[in-house]
Amino acid sequence: MKKVILVDAWKTFVIEQGIFQEMKELLDKFDNKKIVLTNANEEEKKKYGIANVPYEVFSLAHNPNKTNPEYYRKLLEHFSLNSDDVIYFEHSEEAVKSAQSVGIKTFHYNPETKDLIDLKSFLISNL
Repeated sequence: MKKVILVDAWKTFVIEQGIFQEMKELLDKFDNKKIVLTNANEEEKKKYGIANVPYEVFSLAHNPNKTNPEYYRKLLEHFSLNSDDVIYFEHSEEAVKSAQSVGIKTFHYNPETKDLIDLKSFLISNL
């Protein structure tokens, strides 16, 4: 089974201007399934443009948030995956640590530098 790429939504894949097109182009080079992760509820998904992303979206609507390891346990259970089946990139250091605590290989993405070269290296070396 190919690994699933878990994609952080807000401030990573979805930025103030909309979908970060260069990141989408990078992700589309991989034929792996992509799931966009967010804390947003339905209203927030619409407000921030997360409802319009081209990949499946997973949210627990703040119950709990991604900073709680239970979020990732529920995600894995929902999709019948284990931590070795996925890789993840996320802008929040606290959420990165939370995902790593349940065994998910996670890359801390810096939304200030928008470093797609390091992200591409992470994806290639872990898929």
